[in-house]
Amino acid sequence: MNGQLSDNDFEQLLNDGDLNLDAVVEPVVEPAAALPAPRQDLSFFGKIPVNVTLEVASAEISLKELMECDTSSVIVLDKLAGEPLDVKVNGTLFAKAEVVVMNGNYGLRIVELSGTSLDALAR
Repeated sequence: MNGQLSDNDFEQLLNDGDLNLDAVVEPVVEPAAALPAPRQDLSFFGKIPVNVTLEVASAEISLKELMECDTSSVIVLDKLAGEPLDVKVNGTLFAKAEVVVMNGNYGLRIVELSGTSLDALAR
């Protein structure tokens, strides 16, 4: 015997061994019971400190102009008087606000929220 099977011998082995290659038996997997997602309590985020800043406006000037500044110098900013100012949380725009005075201290009155998500503020 030379160790090779003819096509007929191969067919006979398949038929005699009752091998049915067309019928594949798949294991039965029962679906996991659908559990409702647990509701997360996000109240602990309320104790995390964040840095809130008020950005009045900005200006781009040369280093030479900056070095020539003295106590009477005026740098023109890019925002008109009366426009809402930018409130930033950890450097990300959070809202527009106007400055108010409360009990002798400056305060901010929010006039527009930027719609920035909490994820963006955490970066």
